[in-house]
Amino acid sequence: MSFFQNTRKPVGFGGRLMVKGMNSGSHAKLAEWGLSHITIAENARILDAGCGGGANVMRLLAKFPKGHVTGLDYSEVSVAESEKVNQKAIADGRCEIIQGDVSALPFPAETFDLVTAFETVYFWPDPAKIFQGISRVLKTGGTFFICNESNGHDREAVKFSKIIDGMELYDAGQLCNLLQRAGFKDIETDAKGIWLCVRAVK
Repeated sequence: MSFFQNTRKPVGFGGRLMVKGMNSGSHAKLAEWGLSHITIAENARILDAGCGGGANVMRLLAKFPKGHVTGLDYSEVSVAESEKVNQKAIADGRCEIIQGDVSALPFPAETFDLVTAFETVYFWPDPAKIFQGISRVLKTGGTFFICNESNGHDREAVKFSKIIDGMELYDAGQLCNLLQRAGFKDIETDAKGIWLCVRAVK
């Protein structure tokens, strides 16, 4: 398996290197920019779907100090790193990390005030269906927030999409269309260079 396949599902030693790099690398600036678009109650219940190494779970816990954050990822390596990074919040009852698939979210309806997806929708096999599942677990009036390092057309991302199996790029228009089909409303987009974020309301 190519090392870059670990961007999709980290496994083994290469996967551990990948998630540690994601936690400490350039993704931090993207995440901080993305999080500046989110304004919800401090005691919100939040799901970070495709939480990777858990750095964004940690940022969400800091931004919403009275809230509860659940991180979900289908990679055993990612889950282990997320638990390590957020060990204190887990012990304090403010956080849980679950190994699971975004295609079959293991949560009751109307559970979360906010669902975030940082740098992960590229790898979701059927985003239209998954967006419907996210709508199910969001409370009415809840927010779904997508933050991508690629606007869907930049040269670097296009190059990687050709060598990483299952990677699909989306631009703002395509994501808005998928969200509308899933029943979301009040859809807003923002861009900074090649970075892209999309916010939608159930």
